Amino acid sequence: MMCMMRRTRKRTLCESMETPHTCFSNAFMLTFLLLNSALGTVAGADTYSRDDFPADFVFGSGTSAYQIEGAANEEGRSRSIWDTFAHAGYVHGENGDVACDGYHKYKEDVRLMVETGLEAYRFSISWSRLLPNGRGPVNPKGLQYYNNLIDQLISNGIQPHVTLHNFDLPQVLEDEYGGWVSRDIIRDFTYYADVCFREFGDRVLYWTTVNEPNVFSYGGYDQGSSPPHRCSPPFCVMKSNRGNSTYEPYLAVHHILLAHSSAARLYWRKYRHKQHGYVGISVYSFGFFPQTNTEKDRVATQRARDFFVGWVMEPLQYGDYPISMKTNAGVRIPAFTPRESEQVKGSFDFIGVIHYTNINITDNSDALKNQLRDYDADMAAKISGLELFSNEEYPVTPWGLREELNNFKLLYGNPPIFIYENGQRTPSNSSLQDVSRVKYLHGYIGAVLDALRDGLNIKGYFVWSFLDLFELLDGYKSSFGLYYVDRDDPELKRHPKLSAKWYSQFLKNRSSSIVGSVELDKDPSLVSIGHLFE
Repeated sequence: MMCMMRRTRKRTLCESMETPHTCFSNAFMLTFLLLNSALGTVAGADTYSRDDFPADFVFGSGTSAYQIEGAANEEGRSRSIWDTFAHAGYVHGENGDVACDGYHKYKEDVRLMVETGLEAYRFSISWSRLLPNGRGPVNPKGLQYYNNLIDQLISNGIQPHVTLHNFDLPQVLEDEYGGWVSRDIIRDFTYYADVCFREFGDRVLYWTTVNEPNVFSYGGYDQGSSPPHRCSPPFCVMKSNRGNSTYEPYLAVHHILLAHSSAARLYWRKYRHKQHGYVGISVYSFGFFPQTNTEKDRVATQRARDFFVGWVMEPLQYGDYPISMKTNAGVRIPAFTPRESEQVKGSFDFIGVIHYTNINITDNSDALKNQLRDYDADMAAKISGLELFSNEEYPVTPWGLREELNNFKLLYGNPPIFIYENGQRTPSNSSLQDVSRVKYLHGYIGAVLDALRDGLNIKGYFVWSFLDLFELLDGYKSSFGLYYVDRDDPELKRHPKLSAKWYSQFLKNRSSSIVGSVELDKDPSLVSIGHLFE
């Protein structure tokens, strides 16, 4: 999770988808907070239940491979670019070698999903665990693990949603030809996708090819603030001796779109008639708002949206990049051939939307006077309201999500959408009684309900994240989880937070109203580890 920042007629998704004293004191304070929470600040439905959503709408939660699995050096797995980035010390000296040990504890985690009432679970496959050489022979142990996880989910009535690439390209491919900056990646990604469709597609119906390519490329190829840590001076946030910030972000997204569309069309041609599944891609979005009501800031806000969201969505919908991007980046942004344009256009069954917060935009057109420019300067906009390297909580502003979802309807033909990540960031170990996360989820789920009533084609909502994970920019210093993972316990015991209790009650069709909705003072799981937060 980054935290930063058709076509030919085919069966559509919409047609087919179906200490005790401490805890007592805290519970008392919690009751006070809940009874006095300022619900008037949350736009959207204040009281709702699971029954207010369509029957085929799914609620879930998510993780990703490097963030949960651990077992980084076990049973044939090779390194990914995320391993390399973390072991270079860029994430507070922390890494995902153990993470939550999901590789060994997946049965326990699925039991928690059942107890919570999850209807779906989004996870990613580690390319370097399944294909340690990036292509060629399948690792039987990796294959067995993912088969076991998928079977465990299916047998418990939980719908798997699988992502193929989440910041974790096999390092061997990065070393061989530069990974996503080379056209060779299109061939190797398609091969990898084919293996996954073949081995798991009899049980997995929902496939996301690449997670948030916009921020993956921005962080990884312009700023150097995330894997694979490529950038060039003076644009690096974290110094690197590899890469070129002036054009590599554009090149990486270009190849991601070609690889995505290649994999999607392979699935439609080879597997859909017998597996009946769907292929999509996810895009990171904000609520975009002008800093002032001036014409310059309003235009800059649309330009920023072009650069973040239109970068991925316009090729998928219309076969080419936004005009503002082509104008400002010029020859540094690759051009699609007519054949490539047709391949990319319409190459999705659904879109995954990732959204956490809003940003304010100020015009910065003076940046275009610089001859040496990166993606950021090409955008010609200053962004405020976004703190990347932080564990501060996000403000609860769900109207930004509702407006952004309506933009997908207005601009991109109202595609089927899964909200694949949405959640509240808090400092790690801050409290099991995560009132702020409950308020956040309550507000944003209400905004999703409002968006459905606006006529949007939203098919599901997934809380980020199921457990406290190894986070991309902040390691174990911040958390998003419904469940706390005790990293001082050799068994990495999981403990439910207030948000897990709230979400569970909502999923079991009790009223979502915050006030009085959750009782914690008699919860033994909180009493037993109260010392952790004294």
